[in-house]
Amino acid sequence: MSGVLASMIDGLLVGAVYGLAAMGLSLIWGVMDVINLTHGAMIALGMFCMYLLVAAAGINPYVLLLPTIGAGLVIGIVVYWMAVHWVVGRSMLMSLLSTFAVNMMVIGIGTAVWSTSPYNVNFALPGITIGAYTFTGNHIAAAISALVIALALQFFLYHTRTGKAIRAVADNREAAELMGISSTAVLTIAFAIGIALACTSGALVSTLFPFTILSGSVYQLKSFVVTILAGLGKPFGALVAGVLLGLLEGVVTPFIAVSWIPLIEFGLFVVVLVAFPQGIFGKRAAA
Repeated sequence: MSGVLASMIDGLLVGAVYGLAAMGLSLIWGVMDVINLTHGAMIALGMFCMYLLVAAAGINPYVLLLPTIGAGLVIGIVVYWMAVHWVVGRSMLMSLLSTFAVNMMVIGIGTAVWSTSPYNVNFALPGITIGAYTFTGNHIAAAISALVIALALQFFLYHTRTGKAIRAVADNREAAELMGISSTAVLTIAFAIGIALACTSGALVSTLFPFTILSGSVYQLKSFVVTILAGLGKPFGALVAGVLLGLLEGVVTPFIAVSWIPLIEFGLFVVVLVAFPQGIFGKRAAA
């Protein structure tokens, strides 16, 4: 197996985690028309949540995804009522400022507690060796976990009463309220799910790479690229777009310095925004 092919496969596995990270941003943006600038900070919180749980329990971190999701839902509800509920329906600048303020608070508190020193989750699963290349078990497990969570979200949105209510509110909030759907409750749930997805993706990233409280900003940029690529309100499309972004990274990594990758991703962000303003999958999927 050539080095480029091995890098592409590894990029596909990591890309699934990118997609999961973007799913939360896409859901909130598509349903609420709110650009959530706490996204990177929530990913970082997920990293530290997994680190603390593994240190306390000493068990397989993928088993600990469930309490991480639960913690993310609680955090999401708190952040929604603290900073988002009051700006829903107002100018986008208000939501940007409000969520950015929460982002800075989380980073400031996190820096005071954990500093900016790197941490890592000390856990490794057996990998799969093909020829001269070994694909780590953590990468494979993280990709499978991301896919399972994405499928669970897709099932929730399309086959449960609450999920259908979220899609209805995303499509037409006023009409949904006339049908007896509480938009406030639905928006709270949607935001909480989006934050839980961000925390979960951070938890998965923590099993792959070292991290700091500032690491979330890198994945926030990737999430914006993936969301624009997929189109707003397309959570499962975000997973596919995340895999494509991971594949792109896998293709270029053997040939360029890693420091150039953010520049390429930002360039892709601009190109897609200009050429496909509604994303490659269209306008919305939550509706």
